[in-house]
Amino acid sequence: MSTITNPIIPGMAPDPSILRVGNDYYIATSTFHWQPAIQLFHSTDLVNWQLLDYALKDTDLNLQGTNTPAGIWAPHLSYDAKNKKFWLTYCHVQNMAGREFNAESYAICADSLTGPWSKPLYLTSIGFDPSLFHDENGKHYLAVLEWETREGYQAPGHIVISEVDLTTGKVKGWHRVTSGFTSRGCVEAPQIYKHNGYYYLLLASGGTGYAHGVELGRAKEIFGPYEADPTHEPIITSSPHHLFSLGDPDAGHFEMYNPNSPIQKAGHGSLVETPDGSWYIAHLMSRPLAGTKLNPLGRETGLQRMHWTADGWLEMADGSNFAKQTVQIAGTDTQQDIHNFDIDDHFANGQYDKRFMTPYHKQDQDWVKVVNHRLSISGRNSFFSQVSPSIMATRATSLNYHVQTKLEFHPTHYSETAGLGLYYDANNWFYVRLCQADNEQGLVLRVLQAKLGQRIDYLFDEVSVPANTAEIRINYHNGIATVNYRFADGDWAQLGQEFDLTYLSDEGVNGEPGEIGGFTGLFNFIGAVDAYEHQSHGDFAYYQVKND
Repeated sequence: MSTITNPIIPGMAPDPSILRVGNDYYIATSTFHWQPAIQLFHSTDLVNWQLLDYALKDTDLNLQGTNTPAGIWAPHLSYDAKNKKFWLTYCHVQNMAGREFNAESYAICADSLTGPWSKPLYLTSIGFDPSLFHDENGKHYLAVLEWETREGYQAPGHIVISEVDLTTGKVKGWHRVTSGFTSRGCVEAPQIYKHNGYYYLLLASGGTGYAHGVELGRAKEIFGPYEADPTHEPIITSSPHHLFSLGDPDAGHFEMYNPNSPIQKAGHGSLVETPDGSWYIAHLMSRPLAGTKLNPLGRETGLQRMHWTADGWLEMADGSNFAKQTVQIAGTDTQQDIHNFDIDDHFANGQYDKRFMTPYHKQDQDWVKVVNHRLSISGRNSFFSQVSPSIMATRATSLNYHVQTKLEFHPTHYSETAGLGLYYDANNWFYVRLCQADNEQGLVLRVLQAKLGQRIDYLFDEVSVPANTAEIRINYHNGIATVNYRFADGDWAQLGQEFDLTYLSDEGVNGEPGEIGGFTGLFNFIGAVDAYEHQSHGDFAYYQVKND
């Protein structure tokens, strides 16, 4: 038996949907305004996970102009054993203004998790978080949240289920089955399972903040009526205290922060049964900075061991509903590899690491490609842009790490830059860049920052760069960053003082009071800007992330 420490997938890996086919386990997670879209992870032991691929790499996907944290939400994996097809549902949230949450739900299918995937099949715009259930009788059912926009009605709405034709995408009549099984409210992410003659409906509840949890109900018929878990409380949460919040918006619920829990926000879960009959649930979770309620790494993926009670209800293996940081995994003695999420990419064989993602738009050779074992990034929009920023980023996966690169750059205009940074969204980032000196005489290294949309240029902390080449390292420790640089094979030196980057977190960015500003997570990146003629490019010799 192995003991894992949560998260099993650190960094932005929220809304996990777990699936086992044979001896292989898969997890799909949300990606929001990042492309390629929908991360697909793989494991053979539930202990160590690797990024396998992305589901949505099609150039038809357009996320340009997407507001944080809209985009691609809540993928759900399922397997139709009768037809031997993998199915994946997801929603594209296009608007969140006015709490309208305009979303379009789609399904794609494939013979393998690595594709090729079918063209998206439109399902509905009734709400978000769609999932499919393939019943033993050959029928297919779609479950989703019906988003409520009427004044005076319980928000966010009802969980609805319909039989669906997976050839045409046509739904055959919605059935409103529940608005929740506890008093936490904000139910979403419905998923259907069948066990010992019952249909079980698993829900996320309490919002995506500190009151988050997993709820359960069951029925003899798929359209109900569903009875609630007899505890009338979440079956998994980080904050087990009772909460009545029916009708509340999806708020942070900071009052539910549990000072006795090393992990927070446990919720939005998905069930899997192992070949030996053990049950586990993958769920999202967060790890705040010590002494704060700020979560730079966003919502990550955790795992809990479950079991069925004598009267047919699901509960955690220890009989509680309190999510644990350490969990035992049966049937394996494999140990977690703490370096699984380190990166050391020297762009060999004309390729770059598949973990690189880009906000708002796709990666193509118009702006990023490997040339002579260097990653050449052509500058375009400024990083305030939600259209075409030239950013190659990877998820931050630790609260203590360094990210490092070496680059060569030859700008001809003061608006051309290239460098290394940390990024949350278009309004919030930290950028150590090579650029022309303000007098347009020579190259300098200087820090540029975006904080809640404000542009901050550290004019007095700059150094001249000889030979147009520099190595840059950002050291990140619990939200505080320092910057080091060196030229040729010289010694490392520090640029400026410490930088407080704790605001690059879900709760630190542009949120309304009591709300979470985002629910994506911090990224590290290399990139370039060219607001002159889009002809300059930074050439990066390597990209390294080392987690402590």
